[in-house]
Amino acid sequence: MIFNSMEDSMNVKLKRKIAFALLMGIVTTGIISFVLIALNVGFSETFALIWLRSWGIAYVVVVPAILLIGPALQAQIDRLIQ
Repeated sequence: MIFNSMEDSMNVKLKRKIAFALLMGIVTTGIISFVLIALNVGFSETFALIWLRSWGIAYVVVVPAILLIGPALQAQIDRLIQ
């Protein structure tokens, strides 16, 4: 019974981390790609297409990075700030 409770707790924590990575990826890549495309290309007729393509590519790169680099970075921060 205790094992199931611990396992459930770990599953919830993992689900939260994955959900956070997915949502943070959407927000950050959306904002950054929008601003950089607007600054570099401007609001032309092709803006939306270029932005959505760039956003998609950025998202595919960032989410795995958040999941892989995030825990190591969090551990470093935890050691620095106690």
